Amino acid sequence: MADYATLIPVNLITGFLGSGKTTLLNRLLKAPGLANTAVLVNEFGAVGLDHLLLEPVDGETVILQSGCVCCTIRGELADAIRALLSKRERGLVPRFTRVAIETTGLADPAPIVSTLTAEPVLRHHVRLGSIVTTVDAVNGALHLKDNPESLKQVAVADRLVVTKTDLADPDTVRALEAELGRLNPTAPILDAVAGPFAPEALMASDVYDPASKRGEVARWLSEAAAWDAAHAAHHGHDPNRHGRDIRAFCLAFDRPLDWTAFGIWLTMLLHAHGRNVLRVKGILNVTGLPTPVVIHGVQHVVHPPAHLDRWPDAERRSRIVFIVRGLEPALIERSLAAFHRQAEAQRNAA
Repeated sequence: MADYATLIPVNLITGFLGSGKTTLLNRLLKAPGLANTAVLVNEFGAVGLDHLLLEPVDGETVILQSGCVCCTIRGELADAIRALLSKRERGLVPRFTRVAIETTGLADPAPIVSTLTAEPVLRHHVRLGSIVTTVDAVNGALHLKDNPESLKQVAVADRLVVTKTDLADPDTVRALEAELGRLNPTAPILDAVAGPFAPEALMASDVYDPASKRGEVARWLSEAAAWDAAHAAHHGHDPNRHGRDIRAFCLAFDRPLDWTAFGIWLTMLLHAHGRNVLRVKGILNVTGLPTPVVIHGVQHVVHPPAHLDRWPDAERRSRIVFIVRGLEPALIERSLAAFHRQAEAQRNAA
């Protein structure tokens, strides 16, 4: 397999029904920095691309004025991506370097992530980039309360974009953003209306991009640290809870971790509870390595580790952020600590 960083990144744009995915997608398609993007949507008409069309390639593919390639998804997602890659190789469409997928409003992102990483052909050509979730400021709190799909979309996000803030009162927006921060403390929250933001910032940074991976890790470590400090100040050290029993918590270890023991532990955790480990992100101080290793995953899918050339901040300890459903953080912490102690004991005895 090619080096993971060289694979074509695939970004997911997800969010509940009516949350503004289409509006955001149109905004992204106009950004010059994303002109080399291929976009997969369920229907052209639903995205309102008529004013952006430049040239039809076939019944499923068009080239946009921005230079983007846009394809409809008919049938299985894997088939649509394979067909798009085939057109790229045959020179029927520009050689895009990024793919964006707009999901349906009721979609669970996890099966899409699994398709990208497990499908035999795709895994040699593409990788998961970042997950962008839109949340409606007017109805978002209600969706989080009543719809597990909305909770899942927020929990697995790398970026959260709050839409329609001009239609909601400020207190409602603040309360929603606070709830989003509790559900997913490592994802920055962007206001789609109030302030300008670079569309490229939503999709062009991830932990496998050599130009941005250290900054990306530093960003979510900072987000997690700020949440952890506020959480300790206001709630003691109890795990964050949500009405649907979703919790976010951070584990920190001062001593280096044994890589083999950690890998076995994480594999066993996901084998037993993968459906309920919604997201895991971590920077690890690994025994015998001078620089940190970054791990992240969505449910059963754990991406290949990323190695940083240096630490992104002054701390040199391992920090792992979990977002889980129905699992006790204390049990997870004790089991990892037990594996770590056993590995240390075996190493000292050798």
